[in-house]
Amino acid sequence: MPALTLSQLPQHLTQRLAPLYVLHGDEPLLEQEALDALRAAARAQGFTERSAFVGSATQFDWSQVLAASASQSLFAQRQIVEIRLPTGKPGKEGAQVLQQLAEQAAASGPSADATLLIVLLPRADRSMQQTPWFAAMEQAGVVLRIDPVARRDMPAWLAQRLKAQGQSVASGEDGLQTLAFFTECVEGNLMAAHQEVQKLGLLYPPGVLSREQIEASVLNVARYSLQDLSEAILSGQALRSQRVLAALLAEGEAAVRLHSVLAGDILSLYRARQALDEGAPMPQALRLARAWGPKEKLLERLLPRLRLPALARLLQSAHVVDGICKGLKHPAWPQDAPAALQRLGMQMCRLAHSASAAR
Repeated sequence: MPALTLSQLPQHLTQRLAPLYVLHGDEPLLEQEALDALRAAARAQGFTERSAFVGSATQFDWSQVLAASASQSLFAQRQIVEIRLPTGKPGKEGAQVLQQLAEQAAASGPSADATLLIVLLPRADRSMQQTPWFAAMEQAGVVLRIDPVARRDMPAWLAQRLKAQGQSVASGEDGLQTLAFFTECVEGNLMAAHQEVQKLGLLYPPGVLSREQIEASVLNVARYSLQDLSEAILSGQALRSQRVLAALLAEGEAAVRLHSVLAGDILSLYRARQALDEGAPMPQALRLARAWGPKEKLLERLLPRLRLPALARLLQSAHVVDGICKGLKHPAWPQDAPAALQRLGMQMCRLAHSASAAR
Protein backbone atom coordinates (compact mmCIF):
# COMPACT_ATOMS: atom_id res chain seq x y z
CA MET A 1 0.00 0.00 0.00
CA PRO A 2 1.21 3.57 -0.63
CA ALA A 3 2.82 5.54 2.17
CA LEU A 4 0.91 8.39 3.80
CA THR A 5 1.93 11.79 5.06
CA LEU A 6 0.31 13.57 7.99
CA SER A 7 -1.61 15.91 5.68
CA GLN A 8 -3.21 12.89 3.97
CA LEU A 9 -4.18 11.13 7.20
CA PRO A 10 -7.54 12.88 7.93
CA GLN A 11 -8.95 12.01 4.52
CA HIS A 12 -7.62 8.45 4.78
CA LEU A 13 -9.32 7.92 8.15
CA THR A 14 -12.76 8.61 6.65
CA GLN A 15 -12.41 5.32 4.75
CA ARG A 16 -12.28 1.74 5.95
CA LEU A 17 -9.12 1.20 7.91
CA ALA A 18 -6.29 -1.02 6.74
CA PRO A 19 -5.44 -4.06 8.92
CA LEU A 20 -1.99 -2.69 9.81
CA TYR A 21 -0.41 0.74 10.31
CA VAL A 22 3.25 1.64 10.76
CA LEU A 23 3.98 5.08 12.22
CA HIS A 24 7.61 6.17 12.08
CA GLY A 25 9.28 9.48 12.92
CA ASP A 26 11.11 11.39 15.64
CA GLU A 27 8.52 14.02 16.55
CA PRO A 28 6.61 12.85 19.68
CA LEU A 29 3.85 15.47 19.48
CA LEU A 30 2.91 14.71 15.88
CA GLU A 31 3.19 10.97 16.48
CA GLN A 32 0.83 11.16 19.46
CA GLU A 33 -1.69 13.27 17.56
CA ALA A 34 -1.62 10.86 14.61
CA LEU A 35 -2.01 7.91 16.97
CA ASP A 36 -4.95 9.56 18.74
CA ALA A 37 -6.65 10.22 15.42
CA LEU A 38 -6.11 6.61 14.34
CA ARG A 39 -7.47 5.29 17.64
CA ALA A 40 -10.56 7.51 17.35
CA ALA A 41 -11.24 6.32 13.81
CA ALA A 42 -10.78 2.72 14.93
CA ARG A 43 -13.23 3.13 17.80
CA ALA A 44 -15.78 4.57 15.38
CA GLN A 45 -15.37 1.43 13.25
CA GLY A 46 -15.93 -0.95 16.15
CA PHE A 47 -12.44 -1.51 17.59
CA THR A 48 -13.40 -1.11 21.23
CA GLU A 49 -10.52 -2.85 23.04
CA ARG A 50 -6.81 -2.05 23.00
CA SER A 51 -3.63 -3.87 24.04
CA ALA A 52 -0.28 -2.05 24.10
CA PHE A 53 3.25 -3.48 24.20
CA VAL A 54 6.72 -1.95 24.30
CA GLY A 55 8.98 -4.36 22.41
CA SER A 56 12.74 -4.71 22.42
CA ALA A 57 15.41 -6.93 20.97
CA THR A 58 16.01 -8.59 24.36
CA GLN A 59 14.06 -9.41 27.52
CA PHE A 60 10.67 -9.23 25.86
CA ASP A 61 8.17 -12.03 25.42
CA TRP A 62 6.93 -11.70 21.87
CA SER A 63 4.51 -14.58 22.43
CA GLN A 64 2.35 -12.08 24.33
CA VAL A 65 1.92 -10.09 21.14
CA LEU A 66 0.98 -13.18 19.17
CA ALA A 67 -1.51 -14.21 21.84
CA ALA A 68 -3.11 -10.75 21.95
CA SER A 69 -3.36 -10.62 18.18
CA ALA A 70 -5.03 -14.01 18.03
CA SER A 71 -7.47 -13.57 20.93
CA GLN A 72 -10.96 -12.13 20.75
CA SER A 73 -12.94 -10.69 23.63
CA LEU A 74 -16.30 -12.10 24.64
CA PHE A 75 -17.69 -8.58 24.60
CA ALA A 76 -15.96 -7.04 21.58
CA GLN A 77 -15.35 -8.47 18.15
CA ARG A 78 -12.59 -6.03 17.17
CA GLN A 79 -9.45 -4.90 19.01
CA ILE A 80 -6.37 -2.71 18.57
CA VAL A 81 -2.92 -4.13 19.24
CA GLU A 82 -0.16 -1.52 19.51
CA ILE A 83 3.55 -2.36 19.47
CA ARG A 84 6.08 0.35 20.22
CA LEU A 85 9.74 -0.28 19.31
CA PRO A 86 11.76 2.62 20.82
CA THR A 87 15.02 1.49 19.22
CA GLY A 88 13.53 0.25 15.95
CA LYS A 89 15.31 -3.08 16.50
CA PRO A 90 12.96 -5.96 17.35
CA GLY A 91 15.68 -8.59 17.42
CA LYS A 92 15.54 -11.91 15.61
CA GLU A 93 12.41 -13.25 17.37
CA GLY A 94 10.61 -9.91 17.15
CA ALA A 95 11.41 -9.60 13.45
CA GLN A 96 9.89 -13.03 12.84
CA VAL A 97 6.76 -12.13 14.82
CA LEU A 98 6.29 -8.83 13.00
CA GLN A 99 6.72 -10.53 9.64
CA GLN A 100 4.23 -13.22 10.66
CA LEU A 101 1.67 -10.63 11.79
CA ALA A 102 2.14 -8.67 8.57
CA GLU A 103 1.58 -11.77 6.47
CA GLN A 104 -1.56 -12.60 8.45
CA ALA A 105 -2.86 -9.07 7.96
CA ALA A 106 -2.17 -9.21 4.23
CA ALA A 107 -3.95 -12.56 3.93
CA SER A 108 -7.05 -11.53 5.86
CA GLY A 109 -7.62 -8.16 4.20
CA PRO A 110 -9.40 -5.14 5.71
CA SER A 111 -13.00 -6.24 5.35
CA ALA A 112 -13.48 -8.43 8.39
CA ASP A 113 -10.37 -8.03 10.54
CA ALA A 114 -10.82 -8.65 14.25
CA THR A 115 -7.45 -7.04 15.01
CA LEU A 116 -5.99 -3.71 13.97
CA LEU A 117 -2.20 -3.74 14.37
CA ILE A 118 -0.33 -0.46 14.95
CA VAL A 119 3.48 -0.44 15.05
CA LEU A 120 5.31 2.66 16.31
CA LEU A 121 8.93 3.16 15.26
CA PRO A 122 11.59 5.86 15.27
CA ARG A 123 12.38 7.33 11.86
CA ALA A 124 12.93 4.43 9.46
CA ASP A 125 16.30 4.87 7.79
CA ARG A 126 17.33 2.99 4.68
CA SER A 127 18.71 0.00 6.59
CA MET A 128 15.45 -0.46 8.50
CA GLN A 129 13.34 -0.12 5.36
CA GLN A 130 15.37 -2.89 3.72
CA THR A 131 14.67 -5.45 6.47
CA PRO A 132 12.23 -8.26 5.60
CA TRP A 133 9.96 -7.44 8.56
CA PHE A 134 9.57 -3.78 7.56
CA ALA A 135 9.04 -4.69 3.92
CA ALA A 136 6.35 -7.20 4.93
CA MET A 137 4.52 -4.58 7.01
CA GLU A 138 4.84 -2.02 4.23
CA GLN A 139 3.24 -4.44 1.80
CA ALA A 140 0.46 -5.50 4.18
CA GLY A 141 -0.60 -2.13 5.56
CA VAL A 142 -0.14 1.62 5.54
CA VAL A 143 3.12 3.36 6.43
CA LEU A 144 2.72 6.84 7.89
CA ARG A 145 5.90 8.93 7.76
CA ILE A 146 5.90 11.63 10.42
CA ASP A 147 8.17 14.44 9.30
CA PRO A 148 9.22 17.26 11.63
CA VAL A 149 7.92 20.74 10.91
CA ALA A 150 10.59 22.60 8.94
CA ARG A 151 11.53 26.06 10.14
CA ARG A 152 10.09 27.68 7.00
CA ASP A 153 6.74 26.02 7.77
CA MET A 154 6.64 26.95 11.47
CA PRO A 155 4.82 30.31 11.06
CA ALA A 156 2.00 28.63 9.14
CA TRP A 157 1.93 25.76 11.68
CA LEU A 158 1.65 28.21 14.58
CA ALA A 159 -1.06 30.20 12.78
CA GLN A 160 -3.03 27.01 12.18
CA ARG A 161 -2.77 26.00 15.85
CA LEU A 162 -3.89 29.45 16.97
CA LYS A 163 -6.82 29.34 14.54
CA ALA A 164 -7.94 25.99 15.98
CA GLN A 165 -8.45 27.68 19.37
CA GLY A 166 -10.11 30.79 17.90
CA GLN A 167 -7.08 33.07 17.89
CA SER A 168 -4.97 34.73 15.21
CA VAL A 169 -2.35 37.41 14.65
CA ALA A 170 -2.78 40.68 12.80
CA SER A 171 -2.98 40.55 9.03
CA GLY A 172 -0.23 41.79 6.76
CA GLU A 173 3.39 42.47 7.61
CA ASP A 174 2.73 42.96 11.34
CA GLY A 175 1.29 39.45 11.60
CA LEU A 176 4.17 37.94 9.65
CA GLN A 177 6.67 39.61 11.98
CA THR A 178 4.77 38.35 15.02
CA LEU A 179 4.81 34.78 13.71
CA ALA A 180 8.51 35.13 12.88
CA PHE A 181 9.20 36.17 16.48
CA PHE A 182 7.08 33.27 17.76
CA THR A 183 9.02 30.87 15.52
CA GLU A 184 12.37 32.08 16.84
CA CYS A 185 11.21 31.39 20.39
CA VAL A 186 10.05 27.81 19.82
CA GLU A 187 12.07 26.57 16.84
CA GLY A 188 13.20 22.95 17.12
CA ASN A 189 10.96 22.23 20.12
CA LEU A 190 7.53 21.33 18.77
CA MET A 191 6.11 20.00 22.04
CA ALA A 192 7.00 23.26 23.79
CA ALA A 193 5.58 25.22 20.84
CA HIS A 194 2.30 23.39 21.25
CA GLN A 195 2.28 24.18 24.96
CA GLU A 196 2.99 27.86 24.31
CA VAL A 197 0.05 28.02 21.88
CA GLN A 198 -2.19 26.40 24.48
CA LYS A 199 -0.98 28.90 27.09
CA LEU A 200 -2.04 31.78 24.84
CA GLY A 201 -5.49 30.19 24.67
CA LEU A 202 -5.68 30.23 28.46
CA LEU A 203 -4.34 33.75 28.90
CA TYR A 204 -6.30 35.59 26.23
CA PRO A 205 -9.84 35.36 24.80
CA PRO A 206 -10.53 34.37 21.20
CA GLY A 207 -9.62 37.01 18.66
CA VAL A 208 -6.53 38.77 17.32
CA LEU A 209 -3.38 38.58 19.44
CA SER A 210 -0.98 41.51 19.41
CA ARG A 211 2.77 41.08 19.20
CA GLU A 212 3.03 42.62 22.67
CA GLN A 213 0.76 39.91 24.10
CA ILE A 214 2.81 37.14 22.47
CA GLU A 215 6.13 38.69 23.53
CA ALA A 216 4.89 38.97 27.11
CA SER A 217 3.68 35.36 27.24
CA VAL A 218 5.84 33.11 25.06
CA LEU A 219 8.99 31.65 26.60
CA ASN A 220 12.15 31.18 24.58
CA VAL A 221 12.26 27.39 24.40
CA ALA A 222 14.00 27.06 21.02
CA ARG A 223 16.39 24.17 20.51
CA TYR A 224 18.95 23.99 17.77
CA SER A 225 20.99 21.26 16.14
CA LEU A 226 24.35 21.27 14.42
CA GLN A 227 22.48 20.99 11.13
CA ASP A 228 20.61 24.23 11.95
CA LEU A 229 23.96 25.98 12.38
CA SER A 230 25.27 24.67 9.08
CA GLU A 231 22.13 25.59 7.14
CA ALA A 232 21.96 29.10 8.64
CA ILE A 233 25.57 29.85 7.72
CA LEU A 234 25.39 28.38 4.21
CA SER A 235 22.21 30.40 3.66
CA GLY A 236 24.06 33.59 4.59
CA GLN A 237 21.75 34.28 7.56
CA ALA A 238 24.16 36.18 9.80
CA LEU A 239 21.85 37.02 12.71
CA ARG A 240 20.26 33.60 12.80
CA SER A 241 23.60 31.80 12.59
CA GLN A 242 24.97 33.82 15.52
CA ARG A 243 21.84 33.09 17.54
CA VAL A 244 22.09 29.35 16.81
CA LEU A 245 25.80 29.31 17.62
CA ALA A 246 25.27 31.14 20.92
CA ALA A 247 22.43 28.78 21.87
CA LEU A 248 24.50 25.67 21.12
CA LEU A 249 27.40 27.01 23.19
CA ALA A 250 25.02 27.84 26.04
CA GLU A 251 23.65 24.29 25.93
CA GLY A 252 27.17 22.97 26.49
CA GLU A 253 28.10 21.96 22.94
CA ALA A 254 31.88 21.63 22.71
CA ALA A 255 33.68 24.36 20.76
CA VAL A 256 35.78 21.71 19.01
CA ARG A 257 32.66 19.98 17.71
CA LEU A 258 31.12 23.24 16.52
CA HIS A 259 34.36 24.06 14.74
CA SER A 260 34.29 20.69 13.00
CA VAL A 261 30.88 21.56 11.53
CA LEU A 262 32.07 24.91 10.17
CA ALA A 263 35.39 23.53 8.93
CA GLY A 264 33.64 20.58 7.31
CA ASP A 265 31.36 22.90 5.34
CA ILE A 266 34.30 25.02 4.20
CA LEU A 267 36.19 21.92 3.09
CA SER A 268 33.12 20.64 1.22
CA LEU A 269 32.85 23.94 -0.64
CA TYR A 270 36.56 23.94 -1.44
CA ARG A 271 36.59 20.36 -2.75
CA ALA A 272 33.49 20.88 -4.84
CA ARG A 273 34.78 24.15 -6.33
CA GLN A 274 38.11 22.49 -7.07
CA ALA A 275 36.35 19.64 -8.86
CA LEU A 276 34.28 22.11 -10.90
CA ASP A 277 37.42 23.98 -11.91
CA GLU A 278 38.90 20.69 -13.12
CA GLY A 279 35.88 20.11 -15.38
CA ALA A 280 33.70 17.86 -13.24
CA PRO A 281 29.91 18.32 -13.60
CA MET A 282 28.03 19.67 -10.59
CA PRO A 283 26.54 16.29 -9.44
CA GLN A 284 29.99 14.68 -9.43
CA ALA A 285 31.51 17.67 -7.60
CA LEU A 286 28.84 17.44 -4.91
CA ARG A 287 29.48 13.74 -4.47
CA LEU A 288 33.20 14.40 -4.07
CA ALA A 289 32.33 16.99 -1.43
CA ARG A 290 30.16 14.41 0.38
CA ALA A 291 27.17 16.75 0.27
CA TRP A 292 23.63 15.40 0.32
CA GLY A 293 20.15 16.37 1.47
CA PRO A 294 19.51 20.05 2.28
CA LYS A 295 23.24 20.79 2.26
CA GLU A 296 23.53 19.56 -1.32
CA LYS A 297 20.97 22.13 -2.47
CA LEU A 298 22.69 24.93 -0.55
CA LEU A 299 26.08 24.12 -2.02
CA GLU A 300 24.64 23.79 -5.49
CA ARG A 301 23.28 27.33 -5.20
CA LEU A 302 26.51 28.84 -3.84
CA LEU A 303 29.23 27.12 -5.85
CA PRO A 304 28.76 28.86 -9.24
CA ARG A 305 29.59 32.21 -7.59
CA LEU A 306 32.45 31.07 -5.35
CA ARG A 307 36.13 30.98 -6.26
CA LEU A 308 39.02 28.98 -4.86
CA PRO A 309 41.10 31.92 -3.50
CA ALA A 310 38.23 33.08 -1.27
CA LEU A 311 37.60 29.53 -0.08
CA ALA A 312 41.32 29.05 0.57
CA ARG A 313 41.26 32.09 2.85
CA LEU A 314 38.34 30.56 4.72
CA LEU A 315 40.29 27.33 5.10
CA GLN A 316 43.16 29.29 6.62
CA SER A 317 40.76 30.96 9.05
CA ALA A 318 39.34 27.56 10.00
CA HIS A 319 42.90 26.33 10.66
CA VAL A 320 43.51 29.27 13.00
CA VAL A 321 40.24 28.73 14.89
CA ASP A 322 41.06 25.05 15.24
CA GLY A 323 44.16 26.04 17.16
CA ILE A 324 42.25 28.54 19.31
CA CYS A 325 39.69 25.86 20.22
CA LYS A 326 42.61 23.70 21.37
CA GLY A 327 44.22 26.39 23.49
CA LEU A 328 46.60 28.09 21.06
CA LYS A 329 46.70 31.86 20.62
CA HIS A 330 46.75 34.03 17.50
CA PRO A 331 47.48 37.76 17.60
CA ALA A 332 44.93 38.67 14.93
CA TRP A 333 42.08 36.64 16.35
CA PRO A 334 40.01 36.59 19.57
CA GLN A 335 41.67 34.58 22.29
CA ASP A 336 38.59 32.62 23.40
CA ALA A 337 36.99 29.86 21.33
CA PRO A 338 33.38 31.17 21.31
CA ALA A 339 34.39 34.56 19.95
CA ALA A 340 36.67 32.95 17.36
CA LEU A 341 33.84 30.68 16.22
CA GLN A 342 31.52 33.68 15.93
CA ARG A 343 34.06 35.48 13.76
CA LEU A 344 34.59 32.44 11.53
CA GLY A 345 30.84 32.03 11.20
CA MET A 346 30.47 35.67 10.17
CA GLN A 347 33.17 35.28 7.53
CA MET A 348 31.34 32.29 6.11
CA CYS A 349 28.01 34.12 6.18
CA ARG A 350 29.40 37.12 4.34
CA LEU A 351 30.81 34.91 1.61
CA ALA A 352 27.58 32.91 1.32
CA HIS A 353 25.46 36.07 1.30
CA SER A 354 27.58 37.71 -1.41
CA ALA A 355 27.41 34.54 -3.52
CA SER A 356 23.63 34.38 -3.13
CA ALA A 357 23.23 38.07 -3.90
CA ALA A 358 25.35 37.73 -7.04
CA ARG A 359 22.89 35.23 -8.47
